[in-house]
Amino acid sequence: QPRNQSEAIPGLGVPADAISLNDKWAPEIDFSYFLMKNIALELILTYPQEHDVSLSGTKIGTAKHLPPTLTVQYHFIPEGKFRPYLGAGINYTRYSDVDLNVPGVGRLDLEKNSWGAALQAGFDVEVHKNTFINFDIKKIYINSDVKLAANGAKVSYIRLDPVVIGIGFGWKF
Repeated sequence: QPRNQSEAIPGLGVPADAISLNDKWAPEIDFSYFLMKNIALELILTYPQEHDVSLSGTKIGTAKHLPPTLTVQYHFIPEGKFRPYLGAGINYTRYSDVDLNVPGVGRLDLEKNSWGAALQAGFDVEVHKNTFINFDIKKIYINSDVKLAANGAKVSYIRLDPVVIGIGFGWKF
């Protein structure tokens, strides 16, 4: 669920927050490594996500992004049946396959790299000795400059900052 905040483009009569990406469901895989009883590192991975990009409600193309995220988590009750945790970390997003075109303006591109913070809250529920169900919510800070493809001139800035809700199955070994 992206935030979809963007700068206005006065020269084109485009208001603020007119650039948006669609919501998306996608699989992810998380690897957690416990450094200590209560402290874990978690690497969050998925495949490149393709989103429809719209300008004032009209689709102008698609773009893919790959957003691996690394968090440090504090697990409050690591050996309990119910295991709540909080996490914070960093996200790197790589944009690719950007295919955006605005009639009368031309092709647009996105800055290829984005670095931002990531926050996380969740819990595991043990279902058997080494297996559990996981529920979490993440806020990931992702942004990019929007540029004219012809000359690289910046025309806007987008903040996607999605809220990611996850439900998963875990195996501890």
